[in-house]
Amino acid sequence: MKYLIVGLGNIGREYEATRHNIGFRIADALSERMGTRFETKRYGDVATGRIKNAQLVLLKPSTYMNLSGEAVRYWMSTERITIDHVLVLVDDLALPFGTLRLKSKGSDAGHNGLKNIAQLLGSQAYPRLRFGIGNDYPQGAQIDYVLGRFTSDEEAELPRLVEHAVDATVAFCLEGISSAMNKFNATAP
Repeated sequence: MKYLIVGLGNIGREYEATRHNIGFRIADALSERMGTRFETKRYGDVATGRIKNAQLVLLKPSTYMNLSGEAVRYWMSTERITIDHVLVLVDDLALPFGTLRLKSKGSDAGHNGLKNIAQLLGSQAYPRLRFGIGNDYPQGAQIDYVLGRFTSDEEAELPRLVEHAVDATVAFCLEGISSAMNKFNATAP
């Protein structure tokens, strides 16, 4: 089985360690676990490898968050991967920091990256792993919060939480969405 794992984020040093780039961070950790490296290709950085019987194509789009759909659509077509074998790794303001929510489909919940993917795929029925970044910001400061860096306390917790997200991604590929949801949506990291 072949899977496209898409970590959402923005390219550029100024965005590297921001909350909005947690998808990139999870993709990087998965690439490390597989022993592969990203190469710059069309529409993003791509790494390929295997975990047991699953072939994974990891993608970090270079299109910026709000145009992620172009990269997803291109790599789905190029690698001949069906929509149910795509997993989008994304930040979520509505979830407490570090909480995971694996879903087989759903709305974009105001997330512009997810919105663009749904527009270009013509469907919201694609799996996604939402990683909670919390919402501890004053009214009107959402953009600064999302594009800001994690606190030092959060940063200290991130390696463990990112590995938990990698475990959820691997479970999605090896066990299927239902089993992975049962394991990772109900448990704390």
